[in-house]
Amino acid sequence: MDKIEFKKMAERYNKELLENVLPFWLEKSQDKEYGGYFTCLNRDGSVFDTDKFVWLQGREVWMFSMLYNKFQKNEEWLECAKQGAEFLKKYGYTGNYDFYFSLTREGKPIVQPYNIFSNTFACMAFAQLAEATGSEEYADMAKKIFERILERRNNPKGQWSKGVPGTRPMKDFALPMIICNMALEVEKIIDDKELMDKTIKECLHEVLDVFYQPSLGAMVENVSSVDNSLVDCFEGREINPGHDLEALWFIENLGVRLGDKELVQKAVDISLRVIELGWDKEYGGIFYFLDSKGYPQQKLEWDQKLWWVHLESSIAMLKGYQLTGNEKCLEWFLKLDDYMWKHFKDQEYPEWFGYLNRRGEVLLPLKGGKWKGCFHVPRGLYQIGQMLEDLSK
Repeated sequence: MDKIEFKKMAERYNKELLENVLPFWLEKSQDKEYGGYFTCLNRDGSVFDTDKFVWLQGREVWMFSMLYNKFQKNEEWLECAKQGAEFLKKYGYTGNYDFYFSLTREGKPIVQPYNIFSNTFACMAFAQLAEATGSEEYADMAKKIFERILERRNNPKGQWSKGVPGTRPMKDFALPMIICNMALEVEKIIDDKELMDKTIKECLHEVLDVFYQPSLGAMVENVSSVDNSLVDCFEGREINPGHDLEALWFIENLGVRLGDKELVQKAVDISLRVIELGWDKEYGGIFYFLDSKGYPQQKLEWDQKLWWVHLESSIAMLKGYQLTGNEKCLEWFLKLDDYMWKHFKDQEYPEWFGYLNRRGEVLLPLKGGKWKGCFHVPRGLYQIGQMLEDLSK
C-alpha cells in the first residue's frame, strides 16, 4: 500500500467516528434527567432498558475524556464525560471504592460489586477526566480506585465468588491483561513510580509467562492459582482469541513505553499465531471462543463473530505493522478491515452491529446493551484512524 491509500483509509475511519458513531452516543445515550448513560439501545438508538451498567458508564466517561485529551478539544465531549462522572461519583460505588455492577436509572444499586472491571474502567475514566479538567478531586478518585484494584487483585470477586474455596482454585487472564492497559492510563497521576514499574512487570510476567502457552500459540483464559499450571476442564481449556489480541496490542504499547523492541517483537509474533488459530477458515471472521483440545464448547456462543473481537484484532495487526513493518500484519489488517465494513457496519442507521452468527449475518440488531457500550467501536475507529494517518506520512 502507498501513502495515498493509507490516507484514504484514515479519512474513512475518522469520518465514521466523527459523523456517525460519536453523534449517536451523544444524542441517544445521555440521560438528561438523572445523569449517566443509557446503553441498551435499539438499532435506531431508541432505549429498550434503562438499567445502568457501571463498567459501561466508566467506559463512556473514559471515551469522551480521552478523545477530548488526544483528538479534539470538543466541549460537548467534555460535558458528556463530566455528567457521566458525576453520576458515577454520586451512585456508583460503596464506601471502600468497590463499584457496583449495575444500577437503576435513578442510581440505586441492583447488583453487588462482584465485578472488578467496574473498578478498572472507573479508574481509567477518572484519570482521563482529571487530565482533561485539571481536577484534583477526579485525580484523587482515580488514585483511590487504583489502590483498591491492587488490594483486590489476588481475590477479585472476594465474598461474591461462586467457587468453593480450595477445590479448584483458578485465576483468569482478563485482569492482568486490563491492568497492563490501565497502568499506562493512570501513570501520569500515580506518584509512586516504583509501584507502577512493579505493577507493569508483574502483569507482563502473568500474560507472557503464565497465561501464554507456546505449545498452543495462544493464551488460555484460566490457569491454576496455586502453581500456574493448566487445568483440564472447560474453563481451563478456554481460549478467547479477541482477548489475546487486545492484550497483545496493550503489550506493544508497553514495549514502546519501556523502549523494549524485543517485547514489541514478541507481542507481534504471538499475535500472528493467535489470529491464525482464531480465524474461521470456512466463513471468515474470528471465533469468539476455542477449546485448546478441540473439544465441544460449553459456551453456545463460541462460534459467533463479535464486534469487539474484530476491532481489537485490527488494532493489534495494524500496530504490529506500524511498529515492525511485518507485511503479514498488514495483510491481516486488510482482511479484517474488509470483513468489518461488510458485516458490522450498519448501512442504514448509525453505530455498528455487535453480534453476528458464524456466517456473518446479524444476530441481534441492537447497538448497545449490557455488554456493548460506547467503547470498542469508537476506540477502534480512533486508534486505527490515527495509525493510518501516521503511516500516510
